[in-house]
Order: sequence, then C-alpha cells, then structure tokens
Amino acid sequence: MTSQTRAHPWMANSAPGAVQAMLDEIGAASVAEVFEQIPKDHFRKTPLDLPPALDSEVALRRDLVTKLKRNSDCEANLSFLGAGVWQHHVPAVVDEIVGRTEFATNVWGSYQSDHGRNQAWFEFSSQLGALLNLDVVQLPVYSWGCANGHAVRMAARMTGRNKVLVSALSDPERLSVLRTYCQPSEMDSHIEVVSVATDPTSGRLDLGDLAAKLGDDVAAVYFENPAYLGTIETESAEIARLARAAGAETIVGVDPVSLGVMTAPGDYGADIVTGPVQPLGVHMHCGGGVGGFIASRDEARYVHEYNGFLVSVAETVQDGPLGFGLACPHQNSYGSREHGKDWTGNSTYLWAIAGAVYMSLLGPDGFRELGELIVARARYAAKLLGAVPGVRIVWPDTTFKEFVVNFDDTGETVEDINASLRKHKIFGGIDLSNQIPSLGKSALYCVTEVHTAADIRRLADTLKEVLK
Repeated sequence: MTSQTRAHPWMANSAPGAVQAMLDEIGAASVAEVFEQIPKDHFRKTPLDLPPALDSEVALRRDLVTKLKRNSDCEANLSFLGAGVWQHHVPAVVDEIVGRTEFATNVWGSYQSDHGRNQAWFEFSSQLGALLNLDVVQLPVYSWGCANGHAVRMAARMTGRNKVLVSALSDPERLSVLRTYCQPSEMDSHIEVVSVATDPTSGRLDLGDLAAKLGDDVAAVYFENPAYLGTIETESAEIARLARAAGAETIVGVDPVSLGVMTAPGDYGADIVTGPVQPLGVHMHCGGGVGGFIASRDEARYVHEYNGFLVSVAETVQDGPLGFGLACPHQNSYGSREHGKDWTGNSTYLWAIAGAVYMSLLGPDGFRELGELIVARARYAAKLLGAVPGVRIVWPDTTFKEFVVNFDDTGETVEDINASLRKHKIFGGIDLSNQIPSLGKSALYCVTEVHTAADIRRLADTLKEVLK
C-alpha cells in the first residue's frame, strides 16, 4: 500500500491515514487481507490510467462543461429514437411539483411526517391501476427490466415452476436484465428463459409454438403489448387462455400511454403487468429517467409475493379524513432482510410523484387523445418513409408508436444511413441489424406526440436525399 501525502479533493476517505485507521479498527493488516476471499485472477493486472485529479472547483466545472458540450441532444436535433426511453412531452407543472423539496428530498421518515408523500404515492398507484384495470400497483422499481425480473420470480414462487416463455423478438436489454434475475443455471432456484417463435408476417407470437412449449414446468408466459418492435398482439386473450390452461401465469408488459386506445391488460386476462414509468411525465435524462411498475389483481396470493412497497388507504376514527400508509411491508427485504420475498433494491419513488401529476392532468379523455395522436402520426410517418425508394415498412399498420423500417434495397447499411442523417441534425432509428439479423438491415423508428407533420416530412425528404 502506497503512503498518502495528500487527500484527493473529491474523496473524503482519501485523507492521509484514513485507510490505516480503518484497517486498525477492523484488525486487518492490509487492504489485501480484507479482500483475500476474492480469487486472484479477478483482480486487475495493470493500474488504471487515470488523468491527474483536478484540484479546484473552477477547473472541475470547466472540464465537465467542456465535455458536456460535446453531447448532441434531442432538443438541438430531431430524434426518432425509442426502444425503452422515449421523447414525450412533459408538462411544466410536473417539473414544478417533483422539484418541490418535500418530494425531492423526502426519501424516508415516519408515517406522520410522510403522510402527504404516501398520499401522492397512493394517487400514482390508484390512477395507474385504473389504466391497467387492476387493483394493486407497487411503487416503481429501478427499470422495466427489473420489474420483469421481479414479476417472473413472483410467478415462479407462486407456481413452484422454473421456466418462463418469452418472445423471440424481445428487447435485448430487458431480456438481459431478466436473465440476470433468473440466476445462474447452477443454482437450485434458476429459472430457464425459453424463446417462443414469432410469425414473420406480423411479428406477433406464434401461438402454435407457444402451445407446444407450454407444460407443467412453465411458471409464466411474458409478452409485451405493444411489443418491443411496436407490434400489437391481437390474440392477447388467447395467449392468456393458453397459459392459464397450462397452470402458468400471464405476465404482460405494456406502455401505459397506449392504454387510451388499447384494451387494458386486466381485461384480456393478464395476471401480472409490468411496464415503464418514463412515458408518464419523466424526462429522458440521458437514459436515466427510467423506472418500472408491477401490478396485479387484488388477491392475497399475488399481494403476498410483492418485493417492494405497496401503499394503501384506510378510514380514520374521524369521519372524512383518510390515512395513507405502507401495506404488507414485512415481506420485503426492508421488513425481513434476507428472508424477504425478494430484494427490494433501488427504486424510483420520485418518478411515482411525476406519474401521479401527469396522469391527473391527462385524465381518461387526455389519454385517449394522446393515444390517437401518436397512432395517427406514427402511421403517417410509416406511410411517408415507405414511399422512399428502397425503403420498406416491415409490418405496416400493425404498430403503436414504434415501427420497423427495412433498408435492404437501398444498398446502404443502417449505420451509414444514421451517420448521414446526423449530419442533417436528425437521429435515425435504433439499428436492429445486429440485434435481430433475421430482419436484415432494419431500424426501429419511434414517433410520438412531440413530432409534427413537418418533422415527419423533413425526415422523409432527408432520407430521400441521403439515399440518392
């Protein structure tokens, strides 16, 4: 261990003597002794090549601002990116309320001091439950992928089974998170993730392959509606029926802003529902505005398997006032530590406040108008792009706000096309060429309410220009 002569300006524990003081306190002779249980081949063999520390706030700020200016954002550019973080309009009142100190800083405390916070959380859960037509909604976890992982583990505990069926066209990022939650195959509690084929003419689940893979070892069937590639599962009720007949749970992932124009998952047989909270009034924040919800019917067998925080309402001794507090807190890792149903982990409670404000602003009519607007503009975009020479829409008129655009006949790669679009200050769609090779040279484009008809025409005209 090298001796320290000065403290790092931004690391409190780097003060000279701090490491030795900690070693003395725990009775260890060296830092290496503290980590001796870690295999030697897990350690770096070469030191990190770090730049020298900036030892003044002025220099640090200048360095950070200079690097941030190299970013190209979705305000200065026209963006058609989606795939998990979408550009939606965030009303100013949402920012005003989530920025209030009683919400932004009040992470935890007593039931009395946090009564207003609990009520706001309850409003989020109750409004989202009304959209989903389900009665129980947990406070959001770290991401949609995390919500999927917890939901599948819930289903495995409920059924005592160890397999989940998912679409072969699942989002690779969410699928990766799900596989992490299903644990290494060497563990007794491992959950096997099995892909179900899709119909190449529609992108939807192949019900024949689904039925063939359902058995007494399947804990759940997970599908998204709208799906990762924007497609809509028109046979959702049949998928749920097949799963139920095999004794499996039906887990549906859903974009909440689609529910103004699509059937609520609770109405076609979903047992557990997951989805993102970012579309509900949360900025993209460089990808950090994510969060995921989990919902179900109000049945004890579901409620007792939740891993996080449920907020409920109760009458008080006085007529009129209501009380708001946590329900079933004993079963999560806060209440039962390592014996909890699952680890509670990081959560995004502030985004629950944003969602509550956003949903209250829109109301049922607002969600319907929003959904209709998104569908109309996405279909308009697909029509114009499909008219560009060499460009083909893979599944026209079967999607919500995202759709797949194929460029095979252009002779150009998606990477090169996107690079050309960026020169015109346009972000093209997510490159699917390596993610899903069966789709050829394709990209996933996203259109929301923030895109005007002029924006869409600009994209189509620019594509024609760069593909000449």
